[in-house]
Amino acid sequence: MKTAERPPSALPSIPSATGGIARLACARLRDAQIALAPIVSAAGLAIGDLEDPKRRIDARAQARILELAAGELQDDCFGFHLAQGFELGEIGLLYYVMASSEHLTDALRIVSRYSAINNEGVRLRTSLEHGFGIQFDYVNIERSSDRHHAEFWLLTLLRICRALTGGRLAPTQIKLKHYRRETPPDVRSQLGCDIDFAADRDELLFPAQIGALPVVGADSHLNRMLLHYADEALKSRASRRASLQSRVEDQIAQLLPHGRANAAEVARRLGMSRRTLARALSSEGLSFSAVLEGFRTALARHYLEDVELPISQIAWLLGYSEVSSFTHAFVRWTGHTPRAYRGSNSVR
Repeated sequence: MKTAERPPSALPSIPSATGGIARLACARLRDAQIALAPIVSAAGLAIGDLEDPKRRIDARAQARILELAAGELQDDCFGFHLAQGFELGEIGLLYYVMASSEHLTDALRIVSRYSAINNEGVRLRTSLEHGFGIQFDYVNIERSSDRHHAEFWLLTLLRICRALTGGRLAPTQIKLKHYRRETPPDVRSQLGCDIDFAADRDELLFPAQIGALPVVGADSHLNRMLLHYADEALKSRASRRASLQSRVEDQIAQLLPHGRANAAEVARRLGMSRRTLARALSSEGLSFSAVLEGFRTALARHYLEDVELPISQIAWLLGYSEVSSFTHAFVRWTGHTPRAYRGSNSVR
């Protein structure tokens, strides 16, 4: 029997990222006293999406922010320059797993496996076809329109390789898919060679023996422990992405008290269009209105079990400006008024 293909609206078509690169870009804009709100909005995000370091954002929006920031700063090499000045430890768990590996090739195989922890829109892989190659592919992100994000990744990968081995490794060849007339001189001095632009792949290529270089901070015990954490983080990402309903409910819970729990706002916070959200929920046999109503019903029952919580406050927590509106909705859901429900149940 032929296996059914995943519908194009399914959740994996919406890659997310930790947003660390976008936040670095925004810091540069702040330093230059450039207003962030118009740029962030043009990328399809809100300031709050970037102010919370724990909130993941749409990986496509992150790439877009770099393009917009480059224009505002009038820096044609913004991606390269942004990659030069940040602490590699800011990458987080993934970097420390690499930094405790035994050899460079081990470290890069690890980043190939676990890179989705940081960014689901970029997939890394190593190749021994023409030497020791490190390639990165975009996943459900439009590559042709992106320069600065790709150039950030390129230089960051080179910096990681140099930091792990404690030497100034020089690539034998660098390829990037997008077009530039030539390699900027300051970038060439940083990389150690010219870049082949408009190439068939995005790749850093080193001599074959480079992969066997030892990592200067190798620690097998620490590496085993961090790999366990990375496995858990990867499983957690997969579990969260497996259920769009749970992600929608997380956003609804935050938006309800502000009266903004609507499909358009939830879709925006999840990094997708309202239509895409509707299609993705439909693929799980759901609709936004059904998720909203079901979640509100469950929350209402939970809140009513707390006798110290006034019904007027419960109405507000559920996004109703009037108690009467909440009462009518609750009667529709359960056949009882909130007071009758509270009185007929053994609550604590």
